[in-house]
Order: sequence, then C-alpha cells, then structure tokens
Amino acid sequence: MTTAHDLHTTGLTLGYADRTVIDDLSLELPTGRITAIVGANACGKSTLLRSMSRLLRPAGGQVLLDGRAVHETPARELARTLGLLPQSPIVPEGISVADLVGRGRHPHQRAFQRWSRADDHAVGTALDVTGTAELADRNVDELSGGQRQRVWIAMALAQETDVLLLDEPTTFLDVAHQVEVLDLLRDLNLRNGTTVVMVLHDLNLAARYADHLVALADGTVCAAGTPAAVLTEETVRRVFGLESVITTDPVSGSPLMVPIGRHHAGGAGGRSASV
Repeated sequence: MTTAHDLHTTGLTLGYADRTVIDDLSLELPTGRITAIVGANACGKSTLLRSMSRLLRPAGGQVLLDGRAVHETPARELARTLGLLPQSPIVPEGISVADLVGRGRHPHQRAFQRWSRADDHAVGTALDVTGTAELADRNVDELSGGQRQRVWIAMALAQETDVLLLDEPTTFLDVAHQVEVLDLLRDLNLRNGTTVVMVLHDLNLAARYADHLVALADGTVCAAGTPAAVLTEETVRRVFGLESVITTDPVSGSPLMVPIGRHHAGGAGGRSASV
C-alpha cells in the first residue's frame, strides 16, 4: 500500500503573462481516491494540473502536499511522491520504449547508483499492464498516437508514486483502450491506494471511474463532490452551455449524461429520465 498524502490548493491564482486563468481557487482532493477534473475547453483544467505538479508557479496562493508548498519542494524529492503525465509530452529523439519507460525510475536513483532489480521489476510491470511489452525495443518515434500514449502511461506507472496526475490520459486512444487504461488506473487505486487526479473530457467515463468530480467553469469550481452530486442537468448547462438529460448508466449505476442538441430538442424536451 502507498503512503497517504494530503494534496490541496488554497487561494490559487494562475495565469500566463497578463491573462489570469484561475482566480483564488481552493480545492480539497480526497486522499486515496480517484478525482476527475472536467470542464469546457480553456476553463483551466490543464493549467491547474500543471501547477499541482510544480510546472507552473502560481501568481497567488499555494499548492500544498502534506502541508508543504510543492513549489518549495526540490523537484527530485517531489517526483518520488507525485507523478505527472502531461497533455502533450515531448518524445526525446531516437529513444526506445524501454528507455523512455525507464526514465520513470530516475527520481528513485541517486548519484552513481546502479540500475537495480527493483527498477527492472517496476519497468517490466508497467510495460505489462499497459500492453506495451512487445514494443519495448521499438523506437517511440515509430509508434502510433495510441501506442505512444500507453507508453507514456507506462512511464508514469514505473515512477511508482503515491499521487498520480494525468492530463487527458485517454487522448489518442480508441474506446477499447480508453476503458482499458481507466480500468488500469482503478486497479492501481484499489490495489495500492494511489491518489489519482486526472483531467477527462468524457463526462460519462469520468462519472463511471471517479469517486470525486470537480467541474470547472471560467477558472472557478462550479461543483465538486460525488458524480451523482456533480453530474446534473444544471451543472452541464452551467459548465458547457449544453442541454442534457441525466439518466443512470445501466452497467455501473453512475449518472449518465445524454446530450440533447438542436436536432433532438423537441423529442427530449429537456425532461429527466431514469432507467
């Protein structure tokens, strides 16, 4: 099991140059649970995740991990506790899959320390569970977008952190691999107690896999809580400007959002439905 870590923000203000993206945001993230951050494009989801991982320094407020500001924590020390899969990671030129995944072990290694059995095991396990073991000797540049995404996830898993931040981990993946990756993250959470915080575009997958949803709108928290509390017709309307019907997922029992759209508004009439 992992060590429990408290991650939260207080009075967080973030932006780029003269543009403020997030203003005075305070957010509690449940320890040992899966949180999904949802919202419209450009609402601040990725910006928030970048700040949580120390990549973006706040203009105001703090991101605190166990009461200590992440931006005051040495990068290597932080990387032994908190891992990040960014939205569009840059692939080092000419690197193999095995070498890229192996880079996830760097925070655990010290100067002049040799590669260990623990490193081998972590990399091998990460390759196996992401279905990328057969790609180990391939050059990352040769892979499809979906294959690359699974390799990046493998690198994040090889880091073996107690807190894992993922920015759109299902990008470039077909629906089967999307479900496979989210099942993998749920397995990791249930088996190790890993705190997972991820940005997702698919509201229904977010509601199915997350214990806690955070809906952002214009850089502020519109709603936060269980999927049943957050995924409502009113929240979808406020966050996305979209009319919808919320029903029940017949497989998971979680809330299921059905968008209405202009061509079907007359048939649904905005009425709530249930299964």
